[in-house]
Amino acid sequence: MKPIAVLLSLAFASVSIAQEPAAKATPLSPLPAVAPAPDTKAKKQEPPVYDEKADAKKDVAAAVARAKRENKRVLIQWGANWCGWCKWLAGTMKKDDAVRGVVRSEYEVVHVDVAKFDKHMDLAKALGADLQAIPYLTVLDADGKPIAQQDTEPFETKEGGKQGHDAAKLTAFLKQHAASPLVAKDVLAAAQALARESDRRVFLHFGAPWCGWCHRLEDWMRLPDIAAALAKDFVDCKVDTDRMTGGQEMLDGYRAGAGLKKGGGIPWFVFLDQDGKVLAHSDGPQGNTGFPAQPEEIDHFVVMLNATKVRITDQDVALMRASLEPKKDK
Repeated sequence: MKPIAVLLSLAFASVSIAQEPAAKATPLSPLPAVAPAPDTKAKKQEPPVYDEKADAKKDVAAAVARAKRENKRVLIQWGANWCGWCKWLAGTMKKDDAVRGVVRSEYEVVHVDVAKFDKHMDLAKALGADLQAIPYLTVLDADGKPIAQQDTEPFETKEGGKQGHDAAKLTAFLKQHAASPLVAKDVLAAAQALARESDRRVFLHFGAPWCGWCHRLEDWMRLPDIAAALAKDFVDCKVDTDRMTGGQEMLDGYRAGAGLKKGGGIPWFVFLDQDGKVLAHSDGPQGNTGFPAQPEEIDHFVVMLNATKVRITDQDVALMRASLEPKKDK
């Protein structure tokens, strides 16, 4: 990484070997055209790391909202598409198993385009990011407060003559600033308290960051019409089996209490009354329903709803069923 004063000019931007802009250089003479080699297969073009048209303030605000919901941090990577080090950093975070695992589990990531240090500078200033060079990292807590600012030069490496970033150092930095884990029993106790206050029940679902079906269930539950219908009778309570202390043990305990073996897959969920009694669970005739996508899974989910609903109407149940069923081609 280099200071702004020695950034290569825009004429070299496509090469992306520097990180910050410098004074405009004299344009180079155009090189003679070279015909492409025959039988060369076109490579699939990767999308740019930075969305140059994005509303960064809006993206950061959305990331903070997600982080608050999931007890995560927000990781802002300030950079630009002309910056080679920025793209190498993003590549390490995406491709290295250890780094990718921490990012996926603990962070909501936002890439903020700073162009030639003339874009989103107001946001950087508001968040306390002193952008002398890029890429640069800012970590926000779940309330949007900056808790770490990091120049990425200490992570840089040229091992084997290849420029990039040290995955072990990045992993250590990310773990250092990750949120403290929640305790599963405390999360459930808070949901049960709210259920008693509002005369409702608890929709307790178990998931993990790597589980695609878990994310599908959670996304479906947050759809405005679905969330409004479920909220009539249920307090939403998610327990992360990977990130919450005692989360896996809680899942195993509920399955054992229902006479089920360990495992069975996630998402797995139960409907509880205000005192914690299991009213219904997601194991149906075909095993764990998970996210109800197949006809028999949807049928079992509807059975659960009809057996436990109080304020949820038949119309609400029909709405939920329709939203889960595959859309028919017209």
